Amino acid sequence: MLKLGIVGLPNVGKSTLFNALTSAKADAANYPFCTVEPNIGMVEVPDHRLAHLTALVRPRKVVPAVVQFVDIAGLVRGAAEGEGLGNKFLANVRETDAIVHVVRCFDDPDVTHVMGTVDPVRDRDVVDLELALADLSVVDKRLERTRRAARANEKEAIAELGALEKAHAVLAAGGSVRLAELSAAERSLLLPLALLTAKPVLYAANVTDAELTGHEGPHLASLRAAVTQSGERAEVVPFSARIEAELAELPPSDRAEFLATLGLKSAGLDRLIPAGYHLLGLRTFFTAGEQEVRAWTIHDGDTAPVAAGVIHSDFERGFIRAETAGYGDFIADGGWKGAREKGAVRSEGRDYVVRDGDVMLFRFNV
Repeated sequence: MLKLGIVGLPNVGKSTLFNALTSAKADAANYPFCTVEPNIGMVEVPDHRLAHLTALVRPRKVVPAVVQFVDIAGLVRGAAEGEGLGNKFLANVRETDAIVHVVRCFDDPDVTHVMGTVDPVRDRDVVDLELALADLSVVDKRLERTRRAARANEKEAIAELGALEKAHAVLAAGGSVRLAELSAAERSLLLPLALLTAKPVLYAANVTDAELTGHEGPHLASLRAAVTQSGERAEVVPFSARIEAELAELPPSDRAEFLATLGLKSAGLDRLIPAGYHLLGLRTFFTAGEQEVRAWTIHDGDTAPVAAGVIHSDFERGFIRAETAGYGDFIADGGWKGAREKGAVRSEGRDYVVRDGDVMLFRFNV
């Protein structure tokens, strides 16, 4: 299951986005620090393929892939020293796979900005610095213990020390570990620390309605330029908190028509989650039978036994083969029976790398 943590300054649209995504109705008001406890919500991954498989197979049960969102109180300059609500909730974000950084990119005198003016580049830098300072505190503590252990010639500590010192230097300068020059082995050594600045970031830009239809304003343009200049491998996904709030109040059957009246094809949810999948290199495969049609999440490059293990560890341990059909063939041929008759079902072994959209049936023996 993909886990995304939502961060940003207070009152930039974080909780409104969270509400729209999860329909959880968390507090979302026009004043700073409205969210005083972390909000956690589960969201179904939008995937039209699951609906088509369901219509074809007509199972008793349908289970989509899900994403967990964690929304915490807004960070402000000085949070690491206790300003505002401080960083007391950042522990909730440490266990996520990636960070959704919500940035305000619109002017509106009726919507309070905690820093007085709208400047998405400055706002991004403020939050990044507070995350770096929070990480610096974690690395400081670990570094002290590791240096003692390294002086005692403990091999694991000696190996870890170099990675910690590199991370410390980057964080002390206000930088992010994800942008540091670290080897894959060094990054692996830092994983147990769950550093916030080591996580991939997806920028959710809260923009005006007009900008969603292609008329990009200066605030959004400046944010894109800053992200590009930093060298981050990050996507910027525009959304309108106002539109998302209105969509959340509508029944699902009316949402497409509402979007069409605004000249939009999709809501923020339909763009944000796929962007998260792309950022993290995630893929989807399906199982489809009379009992259940389900979407499963794996990483790009995962083999058939690894995919089987996502369903159950016994499937991976006793893996024999995977009967596999591409999504397009499975639909075009009318399901398993037709796909087998037309030779579209392949028998794949342990080395098969699962493709996005594969429909799979695992054979195993434990």
